[in-house]
Amino acid sequence: MKKIGFAAAVGAVALAGCGGTGWTLQEMEGYNLIEQKGGPVLGYSPASGVEILTVGKRAFKDLNRNGKLDVYEDWRKSPQERAKDLAGQLSVEEIAGLMLYSNHQSVPSAELTAAQKRFLKDDNLRAVLITSVKDARTAALWNNNMQAFVEGLNHGIPGNTSSDPRNGCNSDMEFNAGAGGDISMWPSSLGLAATFDPSVVEEFGQIASVEYRALGIATALSPQIDIATEPRWWRFSGTFGESSKLTTDMARAYCDGFQTSPKDLSVDGAWGRQSVNAMAKHWYGYGAQEAGRDSHFAHGKFAVYPGDNLEEHKKPFTEGAFKLNGGTGSASAVMPIYSILWNQDPEGSNVGGSYSSYVIAKQLREMAGFEGVVCTDWGITGDNTTMDYRGGGKPWGVEELTVAERHYRVLEVGVDQFGGNNDKGPVIEAYHLWEKDHGKESADARFQESAYRLLLNVFRLGLFENPYLDADKSAEVVGNPEFMAKGYDAQLKSIVMLKNHAGTLPVKEKLKVYVPQRLFPATPGIWGGMSREYWDWQIKPETVSPFYEVVDDPAKADFAIVAIKEPSISMGYDNDDVAAGGNGYIPVSLQYEDYTAVYGREESLAGGDPLEDFTNRTYKGKTVKTRNRQDMVIVQDTKKAMGSKPVIVVIEVGKPVVLSEIEPYADAILVSFEVQNQAILEIISGKAEPSALMPMQLPKDMKTVEQQLEDVPFDLECYTDADGNVYDFAFGLNWSGRIRDSRTSKYGR
Repeated sequence: MKKIGFAAAVGAVALAGCGGTGWTLQEMEGYNLIEQKGGPVLGYSPASGVEILTVGKRAFKDLNRNGKLDVYEDWRKSPQERAKDLAGQLSVEEIAGLMLYSNHQSVPSAELTAAQKRFLKDDNLRAVLITSVKDARTAALWNNNMQAFVEGLNHGIPGNTSSDPRNGCNSDMEFNAGAGGDISMWPSSLGLAATFDPSVVEEFGQIASVEYRALGIATALSPQIDIATEPRWWRFSGTFGESSKLTTDMARAYCDGFQTSPKDLSVDGAWGRQSVNAMAKHWYGYGAQEAGRDSHFAHGKFAVYPGDNLEEHKKPFTEGAFKLNGGTGSASAVMPIYSILWNQDPEGSNVGGSYSSYVIAKQLREMAGFEGVVCTDWGITGDNTTMDYRGGGKPWGVEELTVAERHYRVLEVGVDQFGGNNDKGPVIEAYHLWEKDHGKESADARFQESAYRLLLNVFRLGLFENPYLDADKSAEVVGNPEFMAKGYDAQLKSIVMLKNHAGTLPVKEKLKVYVPQRLFPATPGIWGGMSREYWDWQIKPETVSPFYEVVDDPAKADFAIVAIKEPSISMGYDNDDVAAGGNGYIPVSLQYEDYTAVYGREESLAGGDPLEDFTNRTYKGKTVKTRNRQDMVIVQDTKKAMGSKPVIVVIEVGKPVVLSEIEPYADAILVSFEVQNQAILEIISGKAEPSALMPMQLPKDMKTVEQQLEDVPFDLECYTDADGNVYDFAFGLNWSGRIRDSRTSKYGR
C-alpha cells in the first residue's frame, strides 16, 4: 500500500550542531527541536521545565523532571513497555483525567482559554475535541501552546487532540488546482460510498491524516460505519449506506488510510508520526433506530430489530475496522451506541450501549476481541429532563443512577473514556465506589488498565517525542493543491446520474440556461431543524455562467437547471402535539408533500421507559409538513414554464428520498452528496462522465417506508421512473446507459 508522505507535517528542519553530543538543537517559534542520528526528532518547550538527558550521545526528554531516564521517556523501548510503565506511575487523579474527553472546543486564536487551562491543569484532561479553527497556522500555534502547557504538568503527558470529520465541501468555492484551500474538500461519507471504490476512501484517509497531523489532530472521531438500514434515520448521511458488504470494505480502507504511517516516520511497525487514531463508531446496531428517531434525544432512545438482524450490524466492525490490511491491525478506538438495543441482551437488560455488559464486555471485548480504547458517545452520564432536541444527558436505561454511579457502571462493563466530560470529579467518585465494592488493589488495576490503553494510542503516534508543529509548514500542507485536486476528483466520482431521458445530458454547447433560485424557509438551528448553511445551498448563476449563458426568462432558455435539497424532515417528536393532548410522537417523512401516516404502526416495537408509565410511541394517523415543500414546487413550476425544453434536477441528499413528486417533471436527475457546484456542472457539461452508484435504495412511496423493518437492508419497494429504471441500490447511469461493471458485480444484489 502506497502512503502519501509529507515530512513537513512533522517538522523536518536544518539544525545547528551542539559540540560533544550526538544531537543538534534549533530554536523554533516557542519551542526547541533536537535532531539526532539513529533517533527521533525531539520537540520541547524551554518554558515547561523539561530538560534533555543524554545517554550514549542520544537525547531524551526528562518529562517528569526527576533527573533520570524512566522507561516511558526512553524512545528505544516499545510503545507497549512505555505505556505500561507510565500507567503504573500515575495517580488516580491523573488517570481520571486521561479518562476524560472534552466537550467541543473552537480555536479562534492561538491562545488557550481560561476554561481550557483549567480542565488541562486541574482536571488532568488530555483528550481535546476541537471544532472550528481560524486557519491552519492558528491551529498549529494553538497546538504548540497547548502542548507546552501540559508538558510542564505532572508527567508531561502530551495532549491528544481530535476532530469529527472536517473535510466537507464549500459548494460555492471554485476549484483551482493552483490555489488550495483551508482543507481538502471531499464528498460526504455517502458520497464516498457512491464511488463503490474503497481505494478512494483509503486515499482520502491518507491525505486527511496528513492534514490532521498538520493541524495537531491525532485522533479522528470517525469513521461512522453503522449500516443504515432505517431510511428515515437522521444520521444516515454520515454512513457508507445500507450495505454491510460495502460498508465493511469502506471501513477497512478508511482506518488503513488514517492509521498507517510511512516507514520513514514509523514508531511501532505501521504506526508512526503521520498516523491518526481512528475511532470507529457506533458499536453496534445504531442504524436500526425505531421509526427513524435518533437516540441523541430521549424520544429516540431505542434501536429495534424486528427482522432479528442485529448480527449483520457487527460486520463492518469485526470484518472491516478490526481486520486491517495496512499493518496497524485494528481501529485503535471504538465509540459505542447511545441507544438501548431493545431486548437483545439475553439477560433482559435494556440500557444504552456504554452501560451494557452484553454490548461491551461480552460482544466487543470477549467475542470481537477488541483490545483498544472504548470511549462513550458524548454526554451519556448527565441527567436528561426533556424529551425533545433541547439537550441534556443521555443516560438511557440508567436514569435512576447518580452521575457517579453511571460512571462506575460504564467502567464496570469495560469502557475507558467519557466523551464530553471535562470534570474528573465523577470519575474519582467512581473509583471510590469500585474500591468500596472490590478493594483498592482491584480499583487501581482497573484504572491502570484503561490508562495503558489510552497512553498506548499516544505513544504509537510519537507525540511524547515531538508534539510541536512548524506553523508555516502546516499552512503549506493543509489544503495544498495536490490534496485539493484529489478531493475534487473524488467529488466527480461521487455524483450519481439517476435519469437521462432521451440523452438530455451532457449539454456540451454553451446554450442559454434558466436557473431558478430556491426560497429558504425560516428555521431554527441544527437541533430544531437544519442550519442556515444547509438551506442556503443552491447553484448560483455566477457559478453557472462559465459553462452556459444564464437567462432570467424561461421562455428564452434552451434548458433549465433546478437545484434542490432532500425533504427536510422532523426529528419524530413535537411539543405542540403534547400540548394538543397527544403523545408527542409524529411521523418522519421522506416526501415533500404533506404526509399522513396511514400505514404507521399501531404500537411501538420497544417497551416503555422502565422508569415511566408505558408510552406507546405510535404516530399513526398524524400529519406532518415538510419544511422545504417549495423545492418540489419549484421543480414542477419550472417544468411548466419550460414546456418541452429539458429540465435538469440536481438534488443534494443525505438519506433516501421519495422521488415520485420530482421525477415526472425532470428530464435528467443528478444526485449530489455534498460536492462543489463546479463538479456538478462538469458532469452536466460533459467535461466529466458520471460513474457513481446509489449507496441506498430510493423508496416508491411512504407506504413501503412504513412497512420496512428498521434492522434489515434492501427491504424497500424501489421507485421506477418513466424510462423503466428502478432506483435500487447500486443503480447509476453513464452516457451509455446503466452501469454494469466490476463494482456492481461485487457489491450489487
